[in-house]
Amino acid sequence: MIDSIVTWRGHRWLGLGARLYLGWVFVAACLHKIAHPAVFALDTATYDVLPLSLVNPVAIMLPWVELFAGVMLIGGLRVRAAAMMTSGMMVMFIVALVLALHAGLDMSCGCFASQAMDEDPIGTTTVLRDLSWLALGVYIMLFDREAIGLEQTLSPQTREPDAVT
Repeated sequence: MIDSIVTWRGHRWLGLGARLYLGWVFVAACLHKIAHPAVFALDTATYDVLPLSLVNPVAIMLPWVELFAGVMLIGGLRVRAAAMMTSGMMVMFIVALVLALHAGLDMSCGCFASQAMDEDPIGTTTVLRDLSWLALGVYIMLFDREAIGLEQTLSPQTREPDAVT
């Protein structure tokens, strides 16, 4: 029974929807951070989970990793690796959110753009939202084994053998 759940052909289509959505989330989240690294560095420092010496390198590199993983998910390239990257980032983000909430910080999430506190506050709903994105990443890792996308299109294994006449 478990094998039939894991190998169900419908995962290809559910996985495609999950990948397109999660990839879009990561691409959308990184654009402001790439365009405004100083603002993102301030958002990162506000969480108070990194040593100050790591804030700037993380603020510069993390958005590019988000972009790379998001594009891989959308394009269907190395899907399981991209899902593992996004899931790892989601775990990291969730831990930072929970620590900030536990510390009583009253701040903006800074997830998509640095916004006013009343527009994007951290809270339980932010954690639940991130947990749902983590669940999508885990779903893709576990069940989207025959991902529809560029990798499948370019793979020699998916091409039909030449007909022998």
